[in-house]
Amino acid sequence: MGNSYEVVPPLPASAPRVPPNRFTRWLGRTVLRLGGWRLVGEFPDLPKMVIIAAPHSSNWDGIWGFAAKLALGLEIRVLGKAQLFRWPLGPLMRRLGVIPIDRSAPQGTVGQAAALIRASDRIWYALAPEGTRRRVERWKTGFWKIAHEAGVPILPAYFHYPERVIGLGPLFRTGDDMEADLAALREWYRPWQGRNRGTV
Repeated sequence: MGNSYEVVPPLPASAPRVPPNRFTRWLGRTVLRLGGWRLVGEFPDLPKMVIIAAPHSSNWDGIWGFAAKLALGLEIRVLGKAQLFRWPLGPLMRRLGVIPIDRSAPQGTVGQAAALIRASDRIWYALAPEGTRRRVERWKTGFWKIAHEAGVPILPAYFHYPERVIGLGPLFRTGDDMEADLAALREWYRPWQGRNRGTV
């Protein structure tokens, strides 16, 4: 992880990056340091993957996650409703890495996301498997279906508020049994505690 002053690990060569900007990287690192947060673990050296983040129990997750993104200089893609891209929000949404999704398209959200990943040379696509800040009995299955259909692995990331850590887990590759995969992932998340709850 490097010395104790590093709040984020280095990015591997294959990671998608935003154009270099010393100010935004300084801002992200400063926000993390002031909040007492750090990012631990290692990013895999892969050009394409699906990243999931849990437990998602507070709007603060977005603040710390976005600060880590700025600190790393990392480009992460998420999907957003096409309506969000109307003027004046469109340019801002694209700058933040949000991709418009057409919910009326015949291939659906999963098909559009998987097609986007397959067509890209380099893309890290992220989403929250719980789909809400409330505790849920079942995760949404879209992230698994997207990774499976696109043929890319899943990188589990977690928020652990007791130690103010955003952590990276081992790569997870989907198998033929979606329910078994989801159960294994939720069990892996068991130790980690969000601001207001855990995942199980």
